[in-house]
Amino acid sequence: MKTEKEKMIAGEFYNPGDAELRTGRRNARKLVKEYNQNDHREKGKIILEKLFGKVGENVFVEPNIRVDYGYNIEVGDNFYANFDCTFLDICPIKIGDNVMFAPGVQLYSATHPLDPTERNNGLELGKPITIGNNVWVGGSAIIVPGVTLGDNVVVGAGAVVTKSFPKDAVIAGNPAKIIKFIEPKE
Repeated sequence: MKTEKEKMIAGEFYNPGDAELRTGRRNARKLVKEYNQNDHREKGKIILEKLFGKVGENVFVEPNIRVDYGYNIEVGDNFYANFDCTFLDICPIKIGDNVMFAPGVQLYSATHPLDPTERNNGLELGKPITIGNNVWVGGSAIIVPGVTLGDNVVVGAGAVVTKSFPKDAVIAGNPAKIIKFIEPKE
């Protein structure tokens, strides 16, 4: 039988009141508080390595950050997140290499049932978020559960990304739609 944590990470209905999950959220809050109050880059890297599931080389996340658990977040090399980013990581959030987030970017892998009876029983679920390499996400953009962004995608400021997009797409709006494709330089 699966634990509530295993169900959560798999995107199945799970009980967020489970003791192991409550402990995980508490531990994440402590590390986030320590990170947000830190002003030494090397110490910050050590804290991120404790908080996130995987941290590549040359990673910098400006404070203040917010996470649910942290351990479901993987960031590749050369990742930069500007101020006030949020990662609701009940399911895996995987971020590739050479990715930049502007201030206020929000990634939500958490969701709730649409049916009010199911929603009121207290169970939750989620879907993973995957962001390819060389992606730039504009300020205050929101990426919801189940989204995959291909390599080289550019997300306009304030976009609400509710579906997946292929590589080289420039997207914007609410809901986000393709504005154009990036043409390779010859």
